Amino acid sequence: MKIVVHARQAQLAEDFKMIVEEKLNSMNRFSITIDRVEVEIIHEGNPRQGKFSHRVILTSHGAGPLLRAQAAAFNDVAAFDLAVKNFELQIRKIHERAKEITHDSVRRKAVSE
Repeated sequence: MKIVVHARQAQLAEDFKMIVEEKLNSMNRFSITIDRVEVEIIHEGNPRQGKFSHRVILTSHGAGPLLRAQAAAFNDVAAFDLAVKNFELQIRKIHERAKEITHDSVRRKAVSE
């Protein structure tokens, strides 16, 4: 999975890219094909938006479905954590729908044998 980080008017934490790679690579445990994830960080300069001054938008591209999650918080890492949580919920929902579940009852097994 290729990870692209865009920062608009934002100073990123030094270890932010490592955190992004670690959390997004953990999404490989689901069987959803994602070729590229774009991480966009936008900083709002308005001081009245202090609690939600950083907004993170995650967008996935690939053979699987298009996924998009966004969150806002007081810094870039906190906003990213909230966005990843939303992103993971979407991936988990798609993964659960794709599972093939068969409910064989005892009655059907007895008849077929």
